[in-house]
Amino acid sequence: MRVAILRRTPKSSVSMDVYADRLIDGLKIVRPTWEIFEFYPTSATGSAKSFPWISGIQKYYERYWRYPHRLQQFDADIFHIIDHSDGYLSSWLRSAQRPNVVTCHDLINLIRPDTFKGRARFPLVSMTAWRWGVEGMRQANHILSVSSHTKKDTVEHLGVSPETITVVPNAVDQIFRCLSSNEVKDVRHRYGLTDQTWCLLNVGSNNSRKNVSGILTAVDLLKSQGIPVHFWKVGTDFNQEQKQFIQSHGLTSCVTYLGQPDKTDLIEIYNAADCLMAPSFYEGFGLTILESMACGTPVITANVTAMPEVAGNAAILVDPTNVEAIANAARYLYGHPDECASLSQKGLDHVREFTWERTAERVAQVYEQVMEQSFSQLPIASLVKTVN
Repeated sequence: MRVAILRRTPKSSVSMDVYADRLIDGLKIVRPTWEIFEFYPTSATGSAKSFPWISGIQKYYERYWRYPHRLQQFDADIFHIIDHSDGYLSSWLRSAQRPNVVTCHDLINLIRPDTFKGRARFPLVSMTAWRWGVEGMRQANHILSVSSHTKKDTVEHLGVSPETITVVPNAVDQIFRCLSSNEVKDVRHRYGLTDQTWCLLNVGSNNSRKNVSGILTAVDLLKSQGIPVHFWKVGTDFNQEQKQFIQSHGLTSCVTYLGQPDKTDLIEIYNAADCLMAPSFYEGFGLTILESMACGTPVITANVTAMPEVAGNAAILVDPTNVEAIANAARYLYGHPDECASLSQKGLDHVREFTWERTAERVAQVYEQVMEQSFSQLPIASLVKTVN
């Protein structure tokens, strides 16, 4: 089988790069005889980079016109659109009789449009293009959803029939692993932590849905209760309002932004922390939950959206709107080392279910299913329900 992987421009989205790279690696293992080709829009070059408006026009022209035309000319048995925001490609491919599937990771911008603020130079244009792209998934032969919750959102908000969606969870890279106790001690010492310090960790962006401000408030509560707490933030830095909170509440000495470490350093950070704090208001999946578990670090996460199904029974679930509940969960683990160790082992057992080979096998089966149905299947648009 000839498979065309339609991915985002490299380095334009770290999470999409990880998904595409690991899926391709997995497909090469589970279907070694298949030919796999990768495509993505080209980025602005030359003088266009010096003039943002020219670069913007060039980007949209490439992404929404020249790139789709190029794909229509390529001969593949199946096309896999990696990012739901590129769902508009389904219409182009179906018009050229090219079977295709698309992965839907989340519909956050549609469900919580407030989280889109500040993420684009021209937000109205970008949001319109994003929504148009996502709605294009209706023309796909099949949709892959990374979680049952995201499938539910897709059915409810796009009116797509659930029969045309298959849930195939993400997986965790095998490089995430437990370090020895001596290695962990060395890392903690390097970062200035004592044996008594209770280190909390958050990994990812600082979008409002990530609830970083809620974590900071919980840290303040824990500190006021005499717990030797320290909070590490990895990924996007604190915003100005959060920095003011840290300073005004005397948290400067117990809060540290660690930047955007490479994978080797990130593994060390996961291992050195005592607990991952991931009480997001919304996640389409929640990959940091699995990464932390793979490193043997207990997890506190939210009891909403996709996080409960990703965490299973291997994490403490809290109401993300209740800061006291978040703090209480962290305080409970601090005071119960045996429970901490038990949760760590549950996480290690749970995360074994999430391998890229298993994900790739399920994706490959969907490819084969679509090929069997081929062009006898009607577009998803014909199955769209009437949405009030």
